[in-house]
Amino acid sequence: MAELSKEKTPLTPLSPEMLVPRLGEYLVQKGHITNEQLLQALHIQAEKQTTEKRYLLGTALLELGYIDRSILDHAITEQIIQLRNALEDANHNLENRVRARTTELQEALRKLSELNQMKANFIANISHELRTPLTHIKGYLELLATSALGPLTGEQKDAVAVSQRASSRLENLVDNLISFSLASRGEMSLKVVPLVLDEVIVDIVTSSRVKAVDRGVILRVELEQGLPPVKGDSEKISWVILQLLDNAIKFTPAGGQVTLSSRLETDHLVMISVADTGIGIPTERLSEAFEPFHQLDGSSTRRFGGTGMGLALVREILEAHGSVIEVESEKGKGSTFSFPLLVADKPG
Repeated sequence: MAELSKEKTPLTPLSPEMLVPRLGEYLVQKGHITNEQLLQALHIQAEKQTTEKRYLLGTALLELGYIDRSILDHAITEQIIQLRNALEDANHNLENRVRARTTELQEALRKLSELNQMKANFIANISHELRTPLTHIKGYLELLATSALGPLTGEQKDAVAVSQRASSRLENLVDNLISFSLASRGEMSLKVVPLVLDEVIVDIVTSSRVKAVDRGVILRVELEQGLPPVKGDSEKISWVILQLLDNAIKFTPAGGQVTLSSRLETDHLVMISVADTGIGIPTERLSEAFEPFHQLDGSSTRRFGGTGMGLALVREILEAHGSVIEVESEKGKGSTFSFPLLVADKPG
């Protein structure tokens, strides 16, 4: 079969004059031509370009006899040199600006790192200082509750019980602050062992079910049967699941549902999810949910309490495990928080 050939249009050779955008203005400034002569040459160039491609101003000036070839070549060469020098100066100035900006950014990052370190140290120090008086408070409340310091009336026992619950919440807050400060400084320690999720989840659900019942929320558990053990720190993974359940229950109105599930995602990963039918999170604000000490509802009249630290610490713990927290949410329709854990190696 014969090959079809297309005739190629020859490319117009490049000329040095094409690199000089203001040749006419330059020649007028140097006194080689007048403004009237430039206008005449530009008029001829415009007419010629309708029939001849690449008809240049220099050609028009030469044909009109306003300049000779030596003046044109000298003008083009001088302008090209000026353009090259201007480009070199611009590049040099750009390099200096980039270098200066890089130095400024490095200094800003250094100061930010120092600030984060100071913040973490401050949190850790304050948290440890809070622990001592809190221990005394809990100790004396226990003595009062057990009537070790004398009998209490019914109203007094109720007051002590309320105080004990408040001290427990405060203790949890202090523990979370300490854990967060350690994680921020990269000092979180993990004791990774094979975990049987069924065993880990039983105690968590028992604790969370009481809170769910108090709020009128249905708590469901859907665990895939026969899941292999996973790698993780038992205490910290338990805390993560408990925190996700507590959040889900807190942000789900009465009559809603919270579901804790686990499934084998791949041969090497087990996925754990906590889904709710609660208030949800606007898509554009999902990333804010993991910012420390930040509440999506930051108003003084917000409906839900908390320090805004729970999900930040959840992320830190999971990242220390080499995992990642994922969230899907729609405002008014609920949220699903999920994270994978590696399947533990089988004993040899």
